Amino acid sequence: MLDLHQIFSMQKKALFFLFALCALGWGFTPYQSIFLGIGLGAFFGTYNFWILVRRMDKFDSSISEGKRVVSLGSALRFGSGVAAVAIAITLPQYFHLVSTVIGLMIPYVFLVIGAIVYSVKNK
Repeated sequence: MLDLHQIFSMQKKALFFLFALCALGWGFTPYQSIFLGIGLGAFFGTYNFWILVRRMDKFDSSISEGKRVVSLGSALRFGSGVAAVAIAITLPQYFHLVSTVIGLMIPYVFLVIGAIVYSVKNK
């Protein structure tokens, strides 16, 4: 199985393509707020996944050293999700709220798709 750092690096590559698609959609379609919302949500979703990767490293090192187990940062990730939604609510002329929430879930969708592709390749 791939480790979390490899998954995160693959996700970063996929998300750069998503950001490019959002930029093109923002520039060439009348749905600018939807594409900005998806981009904002994907940015905060990627930040949340980065926090998870970093905290999992600390968790693994704490377990291997026999130290007290630290938190996995759920409150920080929840807070950044709330921040993304707060930005979308505060600036509705720029960011579409529903697309921002969908964008928050995109890194996790990429995670599931990556796991499926990996399992199909190695069967």
